Amino acid sequence: MLLHSSTCSPMGEIHLHLSLLAILVIVTAVPPRAAVAGVPCRDSCGGIPIRYPLGIDDGCGSPYYRNMLTCADNTTLRLRTPSGTYPVAATDYSDPHLVVTDPSMWTCDRPFTGVRGAPFSLDTSTRFSLSAKNDYLFFDCDESRVRVSPRPASCDRYPDRCDSACDSAAYLCRNLPGCGGRGAPEEESNMSCCAYRPRAAESLRTMLRHCEAYTSVYWRAVGEKFPPYDQVPEYGVRVDFEIPVTTRCLQCQDTRRGAGGTCGFDPATRDFVCICGDGRNSSTDCAGRGSRSQASATVVAASVVFSISAAIGIGGLVWYIRKIKSNKVVTCGVQSNENRFF
Repeated sequence: MLLHSSTCSPMGEIHLHLSLLAILVIVTAVPPRAAVAGVPCRDSCGGIPIRYPLGIDDGCGSPYYRNMLTCADNTTLRLRTPSGTYPVAATDYSDPHLVVTDPSMWTCDRPFTGVRGAPFSLDTSTRFSLSAKNDYLFFDCDESRVRVSPRPASCDRYPDRCDSACDSAAYLCRNLPGCGGRGAPEEESNMSCCAYRPRAAESLRTMLRHCEAYTSVYWRAVGEKFPPYDQVPEYGVRVDFEIPVTTRCLQCQDTRRGAGGTCGFDPATRDFVCICGDGRNSSTDCAGRGSRSQASATVVAASVVFSISAAIGIGGLVWYIRKIKSNKVVTCGVQSNENRFF
C-alpha cells in the first residue's frame, strides 16, 4: 500500500488554495479610510485676507486660480508666475487686485546694484492681468538701442502713436516715492531715467536687456480727495483678477441658508463644492437640505472600486490555480474526478 505525505495529498492542496483565496477576499474587500471632508480653508496668510476666488489650499476658491498662490509657513503669501515666485504685499476684493513686490526692482531704499534680473511677467492664459495703473521706470538705458526722449503732449490723446518711446520727462522720474524729495536716482548717481508702458511682458524683457535696472510704481487709490489727488504712487506691481460670480457660490455664502459656507471645488473633478464650517461638503449650501456629504460619496466610490478589485483578484487566483493544476505532473497518487480541486 502506498503512503502519501500531507504535502502531496489533494486535501492539503485544497486547504492551501482555500486559505489563499480567503486572504485575498479579506484584503481586497476592505475599503480604505475615507478622506476627511470639509477641511476648513485658510482665510488669511501673514495678515493678508484670502477670500473667494483666491485660495491657498487645494480645493478652496475658484479652480481658475488653483495653485497660483502659496503661503510659506503661514506668514508669507506668494504668487507663482512664469518669471518666478513673488511676495504679495496686499489684496483688495472690492477693486479686485493684488500688489506684488519684485525683490530685483530698484527703490530709493535699496541701493542700485546693476544686477539684471528677469522682470515680472504673468501667464496670459490665467485670469490674472497686469493693471493699466502700473508705470514702469527704466534706468541707465543704452540709447543706441532704446529711444529715450521727452514724451510729446499729443501722446496723452494718441498713446498708441508713442508706445515705442521711453519718456525721459516722466513725472515719476522726478518724484519717485520714498525718496524724501531727493528726486530721481540720476541726481545722485548720474543715472538716466525714463518711463515706458509696454504692451506685453515681452516688451518689458526687451527693455531690461538694454537697461541697467527697472522699477514698477502703481497708483494706489486713497479715496479722500478729488482727482488727480485721490491716488498716490507706491512701489509694486498691481495685478488685477476677475471674480467669477455663480448662483451656487452666492447660495453657499448666503447666511440665510445656514451658517454660510466657503466656495470651493473638488480637486479631482473641479466641480463646485460648498465647504461648510461643521465639516460637511455640500453641492448647494450649508442649510442641510439638498446637500450631500462628499465623504459619503467618497466612501461609496471607494467601495465600488475595491469590490471590482476583489473580483479581479479572485478571478486571477482561479485562473492561476487552473493553470498550475493542468500543467502539474501527478506524482502523489492518481489524479481523478474524485480528488480533483477544479
